[in-house]
Amino acid sequence: MTLLEQQQRTAPPRRPGPISLPLGLLKTARPRQWIKNVLVVAAPAAAGELFTRQTAIQLVLVFCLFTAAASAVYLINDARDAEADRAHPDKCRRPVAAGQVPVPVAYAVGGLLAVLAPAAAAFLCTPMTSALLTGYVGMQLAYCISLKHVLVVDLVVVTTGFLMRAMIGGVALDIPLSRWFLITTGFGALFMVSAKRYSESVRMADAEGELGATRALLTEYTTGYLRFVWQLAAGVAVLAYCLWAMEEGGTGLLPWRQLSMVAFILAILRYAVFADRGTAGAPEDVVLRDRPLALIALVWVGMYGLAVADL
Repeated sequence: MTLLEQQQRTAPPRRPGPISLPLGLLKTARPRQWIKNVLVVAAPAAAGELFTRQTAIQLVLVFCLFTAAASAVYLINDARDAEADRAHPDKCRRPVAAGQVPVPVAYAVGGLLAVLAPAAAAFLCTPMTSALLTGYVGMQLAYCISLKHVLVVDLVVVTTGFLMRAMIGGVALDIPLSRWFLITTGFGALFMVSAKRYSESVRMADAEGELGATRALLTEYTTGYLRFVWQLAAGVAVLAYCLWAMEEGGTGLLPWRQLSMVAFILAILRYAVFADRGTAGAPEDVVLRDRPLALIALVWVGMYGLAVADL
């Protein structure tokens, strides 16, 4: 470590300016992660309920509320970990750790969003939507405080976060959630989460003794165990999707729902390539950066759309 880096880490936090503070709060809210919240359309899309103006307005509202709730967790997490982040080679650049956002401000804004998002959902959506958001915030805060240090439970919590995103659109619109939809989504999320953990473990194991520098819990997992988890989750997700697709038949020109199984399986197989190589990072990065995978995803969306439209 150079002398300049040591001085930067040990220097007192900078006083935020009038513009830097809002920008720091926005950066702490992780705008890049907001793409995950597009999953709120999953249940209405699966049920073919996306084609009315009222539905679209409601889903935009739910997206904003879930984004506010997730941002609250990021703000509180960074405020809580500010001291530890200042000693980290990468996390020291986070606005709270760098002093761009004072710790009390991050706590205050995060706490305000954590309260307002479920409260707004109760008035603007349904009580169940508010309950789901409250459960999400509580679970994620528990994860930040202690659950991220508990074997297996950390995988379950992150996976459940994805599942809640996929459920909340249906809950807000009072759409019954198919059991196969929930199983496919849950194990699909577990597949991506465990593939990411496996990739992190492989990369840090290759970094000569730095295993656990980013996620301390990775020292407790073996790469063999994480490989087993993502392979098991991929198999269950494929099986559940096939059963879901075969459950209903259409009267359209072609059996689009059944044909979509091909695209879904290809997507899983393509994603597994990156998991096996140890290069499966954040799910949104994998999908957006790999053109073949993005193309397969578009083909699947088209086939499923035709199945819902019964064309």
